Amino acid sequence: MEDAKNRTAGLGQAALDREMQLVREAIAMVAGGGARRVVVAGISFGDLLLGPGGRLALQAGVRLTRLETADGAGADLAVERIRE
Repeated sequence: MEDAKNRTAGLGQAALDREMQLVREAIAMVAGGGARRVVVAGISFGDLLLGPGGRLALQAGVRLTRLETADGAGADLAVERIRE
């Protein structure tokens, strides 16, 4: 039973890490001028990533904002330029 619980926790951490990598890449794309806005949608941990991702975004000169999902079950994240 404990092994199954540890595997599940590991899968959750792996998914969280993958989603954080998507946020980092979106930040890099917008900060580097490759896009004005990038939406990271369909993720499971949007609310958890908002804090650390928001700090990374500000350090890169962009902002991370929360977008409500249609079903209200989570949050998509948008990376945008702060100034045009």
